[in-house]
Amino acid sequence: MERARIAVAGASGLIGSALVASLRADGHQVVRLVRRPARTPDEVPWDPENQQVDAAGLAGCDAVVNLAGAGVGDHRWTEAYKKRIRDSRVFGTAALAEALAGLDTPPRVFVSGSAIGIYGDTGDRVVDEDSPPGDGFLARVCVEWEEAAAPAQEAGVRTVFARTGLVVSRQGGAWGRMFPLFRAGLGGRLGDGRQYWSFISLHDEVAALRHLLDTESLSGPVNLTVPEPLTNARITAAMGRVLRRPTPFAVPAPVLRAVLGEMAQDVLGSARVVPRRLLESGFSFAFPGIEDAVRAAL
Repeated sequence: MERARIAVAGASGLIGSALVASLRADGHQVVRLVRRPARTPDEVPWDPENQQVDAAGLAGCDAVVNLAGAGVGDHRWTEAYKKRIRDSRVFGTAALAEALAGLDTPPRVFVSGSAIGIYGDTGDRVVDEDSPPGDGFLARVCVEWEEAAAPAQEAGVRTVFARTGLVVSRQGGAWGRMFPLFRAGLGGRLGDGRQYWSFISLHDEVAALRHLLDTESLSGPVNLTVPEPLTNARITAAMGRVLRRPTPFAVPAPVLRAVLGEMAQDVLGSARVVPRRLLESGFSFAFPGIEDAVRAAL
């Protein structure tokens, strides 16, 4: 994409902040959506959970990227927090999609965040973008999250759903909490370790999002994961090798369920997800292997 005006929601998060830095480094004008009054010309106020956005601030944007949403792993899943996880995604996406549909000149592309949680627990079964949604809380949230973008799609905006896997980074997310444990020699497999984890380095996540912005043939769901998912046991062993620490501590499934509650279903669940559409569109991974991805994070 030539130098463009691009709006980013969720710009202060792990992925959003890295994306903004990458876009600005290449000369793009980035507009950040903020949940307070705008303080600078590059900010647009919005209130996602109340479905409010300053649509005038989006006028003239060539692209919009929506990465906003309450952290899935930040709190125990009480009913109140589950509602916040859902509402922050569904209402925020609906507000943006409706605002874009109402513009005289809508953006060319809307990249809307989603997650591989939409497939539920896949066990050993390999799934791609043609696979149906699974069961469980996160799967239901992801379905509603994607459906909320309908107004933009109906207005003719090319809409892409970035179904992101586990992002390998020291700076945040699930992996950000694992690094200190492994460095301290306290890392270990979770449950029996046979569940598949579909991951992606932060570098490749940002590159893939930019690929979605630039590739006009892509619309609908696109999985953002490495081509070969690995089991939790193999990832644990790789973390130990790269960090040169033992990984003796296995956390039994009953302990995880006691500590995490309903969230344990997703920690122990298996997601063997492959990025078929991303590969078919010509995307090349810089860090496709787990050891390379961990070293990149370091």
